[in-house]
Amino acid sequence: MPVKITWLSHACFAIESGGHRLLIDPFLDDNDTAPIKAKDAQADFILLTHGHFDHVADAAAIAKRTGAKVLSNFEVSLWIKKQGVSQENVVAMNPGGAIKQPFGRMKLTIAHHSSSMPDGSYGGVACGILLELPEVRLYFAGDTALFLDMKLIGVGGLDLAVLPIGDRFTMGPEDSVEAVKLLSPKRVAPCHYNTWPDIAQDAHAWADMIKRSTAAEPIVVQPGGTFTI
Repeated sequence: MPVKITWLSHACFAIESGGHRLLIDPFLDDNDTAPIKAKDAQADFILLTHGHFDHVADAAAIAKRTGAKVLSNFEVSLWIKKQGVSQENVVAMNPGGAIKQPFGRMKLTIAHHSSSMPDGSYGGVACGILLELPEVRLYFAGDTALFLDMKLIGVGGLDLAVLPIGDRFTMGPEDSVEAVKLLSPKRVAPCHYNTWPDIAQDAHAWADMIKRSTAAEPIVVQPGGTFTI
């Protein structure tokens, strides 16, 4: 069965796979470009890359309403529990570690970025997410700069890589092209752009760069847009 992926703006993605609903980095209520609000989001699992507000802002509220399990790095998991999410619904991890869940296997990868919680407390280290679902293998880079070890993340093949292109706080379009060359995914989608003027980018110009310089198929959708893998 194909995996359905919906971009909910910024770095937030909803994934439907094998009857499971995954939500990555929910930032909806305070995001003017998001197509839905947190009260409308559905999830069985919430996956978080790091502690910044534009990645965790709505995670606890959605988890408490839906009963979703939250998977994140150790420090983020402590903060999530302090927001009232029950301990049995919080799973702590760290870079290099993997865990099997009903949806498949999740591994946290390194990412070159900072991490702090919305209240200013320590958020551990930023991470990327490697998902091995029954149908596909997906990499969500999270907020990161370009790094050479992306070559290792691509070992085993990737059906999709999701990379930030906003620049300033993460890699920009040019570095994302180099990341695609290292990862060698079949398809690549952009994220972390056009939420605010500081990270405005032309995604279609980026897609043209991907087509010219790599063998990957670029996928560009508007917030709320869905594609299948």
